[in-house]
Amino acid sequence: MDNINYIFSIVRADLPRTSLARWASLSFSLSVLTYLFSIAITQSFLALAGVLFAAHLLRHRPRLNFPPIKAPLLLFCLFTVISVLWATNRGAGLFAVRKLVLFLIILMAVNLIVSRRHLVWLWKGLFVEAAFVGLIAAGQFVRQYRMVSAEHPHHVYAYMITTRITGLMGDWMNFGGQQMLVFILLVAFLLLALRAGWVWWVVAAIVALSIVLNLTRGVWLGCFFAMVYLLWRWKPRWVVALPVLAVVVYLFSPRMVHERLWLALHPTRDPALAIRFEMWEVGLNMVKAHPWVGVGPNNIPQVYDLYLPKGHAPIAGYHYHLHDNFIQFGAERGLPCLVAWVWLMAALLWGMWKVRRRCGAGRWMVDGALAAWLAFVVEGFFEFNFGTSPVLMVFLFVVSTPFVVGKLEDAAGGEKTAAR
Repeated sequence: MDNINYIFSIVRADLPRTSLARWASLSFSLSVLTYLFSIAITQSFLALAGVLFAAHLLRHRPRLNFPPIKAPLLLFCLFTVISVLWATNRGAGLFAVRKLVLFLIILMAVNLIVSRRHLVWLWKGLFVEAAFVGLIAAGQFVRQYRMVSAEHPHHVYAYMITTRITGLMGDWMNFGGQQMLVFILLVAFLLLALRAGWVWWVVAAIVALSIVLNLTRGVWLGCFFAMVYLLWRWKPRWVVALPVLAVVVYLFSPRMVHERLWLALHPTRDPALAIRFEMWEVGLNMVKAHPWVGVGPNNIPQVYDLYLPKGHAPIAGYHYHLHDNFIQFGAERGLPCLVAWVWLMAALLWGMWKVRRRCGAGRWMVDGALAAWLAFVVEGFFEFNFGTSPVLMVFLFVVSTPFVVGKLEDAAGGEKTAAR
């Protein structure tokens, strides 16, 4: 009983003091810790945290902390709403408006996480979960490979690409994007925190294996650029070893990984790249026709054929979005919204960079977030990762982390100054 009371006392010490804020913090923590398990569960906890946090604000009226992104975020939301009003199907566009609520993740993270230990344990929880779902995904890969090899022995690659591993997400892009972001913070922890035990290296190996077996090249590319940044921060000379490591991973990877990379170098033979080229051309045609408000959020599939070159039929495949953040926002919401989004992403980067210049013990999380931002942007040239809720929620928590670190270290510095 004494041990349980001791544990509760530790937990209580790492949570906000007021009851409503404490329960909001717990609900928000449960939302974070279910990112990789279920979007329904995590959004339920997020909604509960939002209600409790709102009640806390109304009752106690605390001073709110928020990163310096208010102007671009407000404009991005405003132009999104405006684009819905001019959409062919406004009902479909309203889903994009509802998704704007997810930006509350940043607000709640910065105001409900009041100790560094709490933040670190949230990330350690995500590391362990990523390994858990990574093991599940590896099992999926083995099962799918055996089944496809038996039923389609001469077309293994083609069938495996269309039935990629999904972990618990049900979609391989969502799974790959989430694993990428968590893996990058995990590598930052291993290289820059300086006190990571061997167990965490095993966890990282499992997550890395799941990313390789996910067979999503945009995720691989994002991880590569993130690793360049982290190695530069750790030991700059090791950056030159990254290509060697990539070659070693390639040599010991399944044959499908070799074929996946070979096709990337021969885009005319790759259906996935061919359909992307078509999508990007269609998206640019949409921008030319509707530069101010776009065709409307989530309206791409309904008007896609209208913007193909005359006499061309669409390549068979997935046309729900355009597989590029930049072209997607310009095409469906207009150039003003695209500019606001670019400003928002730049403001996040600049804000995180400023925190890094003054922070101390939590710097590994800031560098991890900067590397994850880079990976997210790189992958976003080939995937609309900002438009999928499971990946977007992880990304918003990632980019809120440096501002939490900065707030906590500023508060600690203020206390030391007051004590003197």
